[in-house]
Amino acid sequence: MLNPVVTIMVKAARQGGNVLLRNLNKLDALNVVEKERMDYASEVDADAEKAVIRELKRAYPDYCVLGEESGGQAGKNGRYTWVIDPLDGTSNYLRGFPHYCVSLALVDNGEPTDAVIFDPLRNELFTASRGSGAQLNERRIRVTDRKDLAGAIIATGFAPRERARTGAHLECVRELLLQSEDVRRTGSAALDLAYVACGRSDAYFEAGVMAWDIAAGVLLVREAGGRVCDYRGAAIGRLDFQGAKGHQVVAGNIKVTDALQKTIVSSGYAASFN
Repeated sequence: MLNPVVTIMVKAARQGGNVLLRNLNKLDALNVVEKERMDYASEVDADAEKAVIRELKRAYPDYCVLGEESGGQAGKNGRYTWVIDPLDGTSNYLRGFPHYCVSLALVDNGEPTDAVIFDPLRNELFTASRGSGAQLNERRIRVTDRKDLAGAIIATGFAPRERARTGAHLECVRELLLQSEDVRRTGSAALDLAYVACGRSDAYFEAGVMAWDIAAGVLLVREAGGRVCDYRGAAIGRLDFQGAKGHQVVAGNIKVTDALQKTIVSSGYAASFN
């Protein structure tokens, strides 16, 4: 049974997902803006976020909000923050590529305590609460039990704000392809983390991801028995504020995450951030 907070989050995520689905037949007519170089948003992103926030505020009016489209909104209770990405995978959505989601996390003093990631196309609902495990459509999920990178499927992403380090990133990918089965690039950090949590991928790494991209997915991986760290193996930091550079994330089961993080260092990719 879902706890009361997650029940509200699920309702909010479904409201946001409904906005995405209603607009699928008019993608060509949407107003699209380029927020930063190669980083896009549409009126659908904004409308979905409004629907999500409206539902959350109805139940918890005093909580702060950190949304990709609306930025930070103060609340009377500064301890708790809703961290919201109403459409993770905007470029996919705008092109009709069927891989995107709504991502919601409740963050307590920088740490996610509850998470919901909803894929409206597949009607897949990923949920987690700290200390209570992770679920996909109300069935418990776990990360894979792979012992090393051999045979692993690894997901990554190329954030627009990180293109100056593309050479180092590709060198890391080259080394990984010598050890693993394959590397995937899906276009949704939230779903990448959700797929690690349920065992569809063995690991994920990316730099330049924002709090709203990963807050829910980080908790899902942890509650599914996995580990999350940065490129040097350290904690990834608070997930309740909008940083300028974003986070580095490595996620998977403990053994694969350790091997992946060491490859990121040995390939020289981690050093490109010095």
